[in-house]
Amino acid sequence: MKAYIFPGQGAQFSGMGLDLYENSPLAQELFEQANEILGFSITDTMFEGSAEDLKETKVTQPAIFLHSVILAKTLGDNFQPDMVAGHSLGEFSALTANGTLNFEDGLKLVSQRALAMQKACELQPSTMAAVLGLDDDIVEKVCATTEGVVVAANYNCPGQLVISGEIDAINKACETLKEEGARRALVLPVGGAFHSPLMEPAREELAAAIESTTFNTPSCHIYQNVTASAVSDENEIKTNLISQLTAPVRWTQSVKQMLADGATLFTEVGPGKVLQGLVKKINREAQTESATFEANS
Repeated sequence: MKAYIFPGQGAQFSGMGLDLYENSPLAQELFEQANEILGFSITDTMFEGSAEDLKETKVTQPAIFLHSVILAKTLGDNFQPDMVAGHSLGEFSALTANGTLNFEDGLKLVSQRALAMQKACELQPSTMAAVLGLDDDIVEKVCATTEGVVVAANYNCPGQLVISGEIDAINKACETLKEEGARRALVLPVGGAFHSPLMEPAREELAAAIESTTFNTPSCHIYQNVTASAVSDENEIKTNLISQLTAPVRWTQSVKQMLADGATLFTEVGPGKVLQGLVKKINREAQTESATFEANS
């Protein structure tokens, strides 16, 4: 069974999507449509901007979404997923690729999500840290016993967990985690505490937008971050998507469930190969590949 997986924030690179734009009339049409929907030329930043330009919040998330979704659309008949999943932001790409959201609505939600997250970050200084080489339960215990807001945010693969919360609480937790034997506990250069209770203002704002958006019956199951299980009911998908901003990304659990449900090949659709690396760390036997653009689309 074919599983298609969609990357999240951090996968962006300068020049992303340019090959699609130059070689596919369909891609060109969708990129131009995206510029109109967003009200600025995101293609200029994607194709010619610096790494610094691409880090701007209003650009990063829509840029990764566009690269992933437009690539999926140019695959034509070659894109026939039995199941999909996306890491954080990538969940919106996955839901657009499998027909749950149309292109315009998917892009608008991603843009609103990015701006709502930015606002939440400005309300309270916060951060995230990567923890390597410890069992999940030890990390969870340290988070639970550290003063202040600090939670497990991204279960990326065994021995790699990202924590999220208030700056002081993260720093304290990192010290404790090193004492507990973590190989590394490293504060990340991010704008805020994503997938933590500190994203509640963004969750509320995005909830209103999601509730007023039409969700269609998906062409295949999506394994959502919040539940790590196969979902195909539109209302359930909405509920999980709203919860996603303040809940952890259960990527390890999602991949394990997809394998248990029969996934034999994981195809990463979008910039980079981060998710393929995580899949291999979750199960060394899993087959992975990158989606490749067909120039005749």
